[in-house]
Amino acid sequence: MTEIDDADRSALKAAGLRVTEQRLAVLRALDGSPHASSDEVHARVVEVLPRTALQAVYVVLAALTGAGLVRRIEPAGSPARYEKRLGDNHHHVVCTVCGSVSDVDCVVGHAPCLTPSNDAGYVVQTAEVTFWGLCPRCAAGDDEAVDETADALADEPEVVVAR
Repeated sequence: MTEIDDADRSALKAAGLRVTEQRLAVLRALDGSPHASSDEVHARVVEVLPRTALQAVYVVLAALTGAGLVRRIEPAGSPARYEKRLGDNHHHVVCTVCGSVSDVDCVVGHAPCLTPSNDAGYVVQTAEVTFWGLCPRCAAGDDEAVDETADALADEPEVVVAR
């Protein structure tokens, strides 16, 4: 057992969740792949627990998110992504070509980083900012990154709306 496994076991117990192999595998997958979609987490989990269904990964991610052990981010036009980096009010930058996501530390000042001009009476606890642009690979014109994105989009099911 590794230090990370011990920390994950302790975190699960502290959150009132049972320690299961699936939960540990999902947490390990997020250690190795921050900003992973549920499909990406599932692909990593089945490497160690081959009989794990995608639905089980959805359930585990929901439980971990609800317990505050995982953060769910939802960049526009992208599937939900999950990460273990919590509590520091960081932001994200998303590539508009390939969809890669990277962390951006707090922009200016102390958390929540931004002060709204009108808070409508709310007590602001966090601010979430998403920056959009080109990742280094796409900015450099890396055709492989563009091809990977095109392949991924081709695999998406077509949605037809009946009128």
